[in-house]
Amino acid sequence: MPKFTLPVRLALLVAGTTLPLIVFAVGLAYYNYHQDRSDATRRVLETVRSMRLVLDAEVQRMTGGLQVLALSDSLRSGDFDSFRRMAEGFISQYGKDSILLLADRSGRQVFSTVTADTASLPRRNNHEIVERVFASKTPQYSDLFVGSTKNRPIVTVEVPVLRNGEVVYTLSFSPPLDIFQRLVEQQRPDDQWTVSLLDTKGIVFARTPNPAETFGKQASPSLYDAMFRAPEAALHTISLDGIALASAYTRSRLTGWTIAAGVAESSLIAPLWRNIAITSLIGGVLLLTGLTFAVRMATTIARGEMLHNLLIEELNHRVKNTLALMQAIAVQTFRSASRDERTKFEGRLGALAEAHNLLSQEKWQGSELKDVIGRVLQPFLPSAPERIRMAGPVVPLSPRLAVVLSMIVHEIATNAAKYGALSSDTGRVTLDWEVTAEMPKPRLRLIWTEAGGPPVTAPVQRGFGSRLIERSARDQLGGEATVDFLPRGVVYTVSCSLDEAR
Repeated sequence: MPKFTLPVRLALLVAGTTLPLIVFAVGLAYYNYHQDRSDATRRVLETVRSMRLVLDAEVQRMTGGLQVLALSDSLRSGDFDSFRRMAEGFISQYGKDSILLLADRSGRQVFSTVTADTASLPRRNNHEIVERVFASKTPQYSDLFVGSTKNRPIVTVEVPVLRNGEVVYTLSFSPPLDIFQRLVEQQRPDDQWTVSLLDTKGIVFARTPNPAETFGKQASPSLYDAMFRAPEAALHTISLDGIALASAYTRSRLTGWTIAAGVAESSLIAPLWRNIAITSLIGGVLLLTGLTFAVRMATTIARGEMLHNLLIEELNHRVKNTLALMQAIAVQTFRSASRDERTKFEGRLGALAEAHNLLSQEKWQGSELKDVIGRVLQPFLPSAPERIRMAGPVVPLSPRLAVVLSMIVHEIATNAAKYGALSSDTGRVTLDWEVTAEMPKPRLRLIWTEAGGPPVTAPVQRGFGSRLIERSARDQLGGEATVDFLPRGVVYTVSCSLDEAR
């Protein structure tokens, strides 16, 4: 997996912090939109119920007035002249376009406020409602139909005129349709709403907006299909104007007419887009600000890191020059010494150099124990790498521990290559380590075990290498190093406290 640069990592950190907040804010706005939509749907349903009550109250007022007229003595006695004065007083409250008439079961008009000459009046067009009045003996309410007197669309309120318990006439009143148009306009909450009044067949006879263009038309298919399945419902419809609506309708039990209303979906979704736009804008500004800050911070850190790397490279250069100078001095100093002594010194110097190279690669942040040991043992592995087995947990080392342990392991391996298990083809070495949790610092215990090498005999006197191992463990690590010359092979044990790898 590629390692991201510092600016990219900081940018991802900012984005990973800011983007979830933006997503959360958008989700909250969307949740609020659904709540508002649910509230709007409930409000639409409550509105149509309120409109139905107003409509029923108005129609009931008409019906009550007609029932009073139907019980008048002048009508019972056939005194139509006296009855005309009462009828004209009734229709005067609704306007000159209203008509009150009296018809028998055949539809023949026996009285009309239009003219006293009833002989010239045509029969009623809507004979179906006349039959309903005579059959039910109760008030009835018509659908929209074309009246025969003025030959224009009307709706009528019909009440029976009873004599000896039987219906003799139907008293029919056709109010001006403007009454219903004003009713829906007054009940309309605002300009975003569409309100319609429909008869039992789904024909519009009052509507806002666009009453002239939609009068006499059938309800939109989405509303028409629903209104015959249930007397009341909330639903989504497309209006006759082609506008998506969050709608509701309810049917009047008195007249059978239906009040339908809806609020434009666009008015409901507009706040959602506005909130999302505001949230996105604020989130984008915050994200851009964060990214700008991250890039500037990354630039500052990168400059510091570049200076740090430059200083480390300068240190590496000076140390390598020092080691080269030490090697040159050693060559001159050991000119008269044996080759074995020169090889020992150069090997120790090489181990120190390898530890330094490893720390340089890690920019002196410390290194891992297995890597340190692997570097030191590399010169002893090419011939038979399987002869040295290493096992233990991951142990980070501070630079100080890495240098000292590399020198100790080098001395142990050198002795094994000269006198011990690595000096023969059958020898094996096992290098195990463990970390024990002790206070105040954990301790490292490293065990070098040899087997299969030449017979082991304890040396008469200790050499420089043994003293180097012991003193390094004691003086520089604050620990100890022991060696056991067992018959099966030498066992070295090194223990020390661990520093925090830096």
